[in-house]
Amino acid sequence: MIIKKIIIRADASIQVGTGHVMRCLALAQAWQDKGGEVIFILANKSTALENRLLSEGIKVVYLLAETGSYEDANQTVDFAQKFNAQWIVVDGYHFRAKYQKAIKDFGIRLLVFDDYGHAEHYYADLVLNQNIVVNNKDLYRNRETYTQLLLGTQYALLRREFWQWQNWQREINPITRKLLVTFGGSDPDNVTLKVIQALDWLNKDDLETIVVIGGTNPHHEVLQKEVSNSSLAISLQRNVSNMPELMAWADLAIAAGGSTNWELAFMGLPSLVITVADNQKAIATELDTQGIVIHIGWYQQITLEKIGMVVQEFIYDQSKREEMSQKGKKLVNGYGARHVTSKMANMLS
Repeated sequence: MIIKKIIIRADASIQVGTGHVMRCLALAQAWQDKGGEVIFILANKSTALENRLLSEGIKVVYLLAETGSYEDANQTVDFAQKFNAQWIVVDGYHFRAKYQKAIKDFGIRLLVFDDYGHAEHYYADLVLNQNIVVNNKDLYRNRETYTQLLLGTQYALLRREFWQWQNWQREINPITRKLLVTFGGSDPDNVTLKVIQALDWLNKDDLETIVVIGGTNPHHEVLQKEVSNSSLAISLQRNVSNMPELMAWADLAIAAGGSTNWELAFMGLPSLVITVADNQKAIATELDTQGIVIHIGWYQQITLEKIGMVVQEFIYDQSKREEMSQKGKKLVNGYGARHVTSKMANMLS
């Protein structure tokens, strides 16, 4: 059997966060399960991310060009040819029309992750948008005749650690006792601190809270000091590898918008969402409209009191949490990564 190889070109940084790389990791793991090999090309050095990828048996190489440039595309193609890769996967808003065309001109299969129709034209073989707001194809009207669209939450990508929780059933407790706070890999604006301060304002001494931050979060010392000075039961955990277990432990989550929302939905964990990036607003609003999350609002516009009052309301609202949990589990079934990689594999046969 010929081992099929794919190149994944994605970036992570304090400003960009780690979401692009982590959802690509879910795709990589599903590809490995089919017997394939994966090489990640990154632009920025991150020891934490590199170690995570290496621990998954994934090769990591670094780019020597401006991200999203023609030289970026050329170097990515050179790596693909060197490793005899059959697919290139790109995830990032700087991989626009010219970049896609540059790769396709070399005759290599291309999958592009997308969230809101960021490119002027799509030359990719597959465009993957796993978001709930993708209810029409107008975003991708400007595409090649061969470009196929994978749209909607049936393609939501979950990492391998979530797969074993496929049939797990959550028990919704009458009163919220355990709270999970997570704002992604970097959280450059330190919204995590605002949430901790809101919990201090709420002052519920019977509420146990775990705050999770990523390895690229620049505010670790500030957050550790805030947690140490709090009189509440709050613990800070960094760069965790057991996120499903923490989501199963919690009764309620406070989280950013983005890919974490699909993990929370899959785990049936009722969630209060604070948006921290413009591209999260439409998705969070739609999730709120459908009763899957509560969108508290844009992080700069909400007060500590607003966050605390919403948490207070949901501590005792068992029926609402039950409803949110059931709707979330219906939205994300956990098979998205397998659906996408099966499509990729079939297009090679």
